[in-house]
Amino acid sequence: MTLTLWHNPRCSKSRETLALLEAHGHRPTVRLYLETPPSQTEIRAALALLGQPAIALIRTGEDEFRDLGLNHDTSEADLIAAMAAHPRLIERPLLIADGKAALGRPPKAVLTIL
Repeated sequence: MTLTLWHNPRCSKSRETLALLEAHGHRPTVRLYLETPPSQTEIRAALALLGQPAIALIRTGEDEFRDLGLNHDTSEADLIAAMAAHPRLIERPLLIADGKAALGRPPKAVLTIL
């Protein structure tokens, strides 16, 4: 099974999710998405795997969300472009595993796709 975790080591939920995966014997490829931001294509693919709209993957509480003039009525294309340009807006952690994806909120939620 191929696992990729979009990870922010400064985030407690992201650290908990990584530890949980490792405790279950999984060694995901860790993508530090703030250092290597996903492209718009990758974000669209992740959303398709999640089966969710872009707003579900965006951190609406971030100052950048408001500062960029984004809101719940912003188009999918504009939200995806904002996440690609400002990866801090991307909700974390996100686990992608063999054609499935799950947000680690709570961390145990990622276990449902393994």
